[in-house]
Amino acid sequence: MAKRKVELISVAGREVELSNPDKVYFPVAGYTKRDLMNYYLSVSEPALRGIFQRPIVLKRYVDGADQPAFYQKRAPEKRPDWIETTELSFPSGRTAEEIVIRDAAQLAWIVNLGCIDLHPHPIRAYDLDHPDELRVDLDPMPGVPWSDVCKVAMVVRDVLADFGLIGWPKTSGSRGFHIWVRIERRWTFQQVRRAAIALAREAERRLPEVTTSKWWKEERHGVFIDYNQNAKDRTTAAAWSVRPLPDARVSMPLIWDEVPTCDPEKWNIETAPKRFAEIGDPHADIDKVEGSLDKLLELSAKQEAEGQGDAPWPPHFAKGEDEAPRVAPSRAKGQRKPKVPVITISKAKLKEDALAGLERWKEKHPGVVEKLQPADVLVDTMRGRSSAWTRVRVNLQHVPEEERPAEVDPDPDYDPKVEWGG
Repeated sequence: MAKRKVELISVAGREVELSNPDKVYFPVAGYTKRDLMNYYLSVSEPALRGIFQRPIVLKRYVDGADQPAFYQKRAPEKRPDWIETTELSFPSGRTAEEIVIRDAAQLAWIVNLGCIDLHPHPIRAYDLDHPDELRVDLDPMPGVPWSDVCKVAMVVRDVLADFGLIGWPKTSGSRGFHIWVRIERRWTFQQVRRAAIALAREAERRLPEVTTSKWWKEERHGVFIDYNQNAKDRTTAAAWSVRPLPDARVSMPLIWDEVPTCDPEKWNIETAPKRFAEIGDPHADIDKVEGSLDKLLELSAKQEAEGQGDAPWPPHFAKGEDEAPRVAPSRAKGQRKPKVPVITISKAKLKEDALAGLERWKEKHPGVVEKLQPADVLVDTMRGRSSAWTRVRVNLQHVPEEERPAEVDPDPDYDPKVEWGG
């Protein structure tokens, strides 16, 4: 058996191990683990700005970006004494000691663990109950053009400004778009989420043709504003994070003038450091102004008085007092026919296996397939205890009722509870 290669790199006055530096992490682009480490060291200043003093979930791609990752909330027991932690409690009632990042050496240490992207909580280690960041996550439905995502982002900017807040835009590095808002540490997670719901509904009111605040995928169109990214225990990729895509794309901070014509494919681990060297960090001043949620919460109260109560929470969260029934419309009981004709096609541990099941279903139903719209195919990433799995569903809303195929057992039919021993 070949001996594991280990290099020592000097970072922030410490020696950090880089194991298997020549291991290919991005097979299509050919980037190695060393390339990933060099990227983060070259942009450590702005990358730390997004994660500084924040507990962070480790999303580890130990076999590279093209292989499944696993989530690790708890800090590894074997770690240097200069790796800091703090204890977090979760909606499930569990607790975990999570790593807190303050310098480039600590950042390099988690990159060596196989962390490609960085997933910090919206809180600081010195105040775990009051977020200092409201996160606006724009999630386009399949088939939605990038130009529509940018349109919604600009509307969100205007809504924020009208309610006294400053938004800091960035590409997600994947299909979506992020707008981060620094806020005073005065509100609970529940209040921040309420403000995010109000924001989403107001943006939807202003641009209804391409914006939605609907939680259930089968009811969405255009660009979904995912308010639940502000629920406790939710994390999203930080600015300057590399994403586990074939081209090693980066979540790039922008100035607002760049947003309408920005190209998210433009920035990767090669081009992003050049941009930083040329123009610096567009989010360099993000911590200088902390905004108030008072006006958004007033809007929330107004919306609730008009009959718009709490919106659905993610699974595993306690039911809200005025939350609507937490069930997809297609699964709602007490209806003669489902409100939305959605059927489950496949469930698999690996996304490619779930998509292969979809292709087999398509081969059996070619007449149905030709009537589907891009947004009718619902690919859901389902969060397990330490990893994710994939479910594929199809919305038959555009298929005449008499032509709709019956729902059968999913193929494949993965059951995560069996793996958990539950």
